[in-house]
Amino acid sequence: MIRTHRVAAFTFLVAPALVVGPAVAAQASNTIAPGAPSRATCNVERDSLGKYHLWGLGFPPNTKLTYSGSSSGTVPTDRSGRFDIGGLNGSKFVIKSNGGKSTTTCTMVSR
Repeated sequence: MIRTHRVAAFTFLVAPALVVGPAVAAQASNTIAPGAPSRATCNVERDSLGKYHLWGLGFPPNTKLTYSGSSSGTVPTDRSGRFDIGGLNGSKFVIKSNGGKSTTTCTMVSR
């Protein structure tokens, strides 16, 4: 009878930790594993001068990205994987990263 109580108490204490543990660990990490799909996003909006402003985040840090579409060129990302460029013509853009292996289509937003 005492053995049964010990097992029941142990199960009651350990089972919730096993259920919550992996969920908490998954939320704690915000890095992307090598080879995993990127969480990169890109947005474009029209500014008050009629030009277009292009920005994105979630790209590889400290690299050069290629943008193409209505205008084309390269833009560097900062150490957090963000970029920001303004004064562009047109509203349709695609960002290529990782040597052209990854492509992100920019979404038009309005504020």
